[in-house]
Amino acid sequence: MLSLQSLHMLAAVFLVTCHAEEKCAGAPGIPGTPGASGLPGRDGMKRDPDPPGIVSGPQGSPSGMPGLPGRDGRPGVQGPQGEKGNKGERGVPKNWILVLFLTLEGKITEVGRKILATNGKEVNFETTLTACEHAGGSIATPRNKEENDAIWDIVKQFNRYAYLGIRESDVPGEFHYLDGKPLNYTNWYASEPNGKGGENCVEMYTDGGWNDKQCDQYRLTICEF
Repeated sequence: MLSLQSLHMLAAVFLVTCHAEEKCAGAPGIPGTPGASGLPGRDGMKRDPDPPGIVSGPQGSPSGMPGLPGRDGRPGVQGPQGEKGNKGERGVPKNWILVLFLTLEGKITEVGRKILATNGKEVNFETTLTACEHAGGSIATPRNKEENDAIWDIVKQFNRYAYLGIRESDVPGEFHYLDGKPLNYTNWYASEPNGKGGENCVEMYTDGGWNDKQCDQYRLTICEF
């Protein structure tokens, strides 16, 4: 706390200073009581945030190159053989164009797993055999009554005898299929065969019966596929 003497000295200094000035400020007064708080200010306008900047720059390098494929492993043990599947359906003839030719002016029928076709033409045995083989088949060969009846239907329709895929063997009076196998079905006409080596081919009559005949006769062409 200042002494009374100190206060007088400060007042003297203050007076000297004021005389040197044009105006002299008075001594500071006692601070007033603080004023009441003012009203809160208004909120400023809301500003939209700035859009995010565009990220640019070089793309990072890709990952390393894939390695070389590994070596094949050793083959495993072979498994057991599967069961034999069912026999597939008979395929279509190799040369369908010739088969179509056979059927355009003739007849086609199906019996069991065979297809029979004729063009209605009459030729000798060798020509019949060649025509059927070129079409992907063979001369019609009945191996059971059902097949014999199907060939017979064609013979009756055209009212012409037809050669069958049967020939005489080296033993006179014994006949076999064209592949050399013995016959497992026959339908010989009464007292046939009787050519005794002079009639090497077989024809079908219009009643379905068989007869041995020379191979140079002209008979109806019937092929099987």
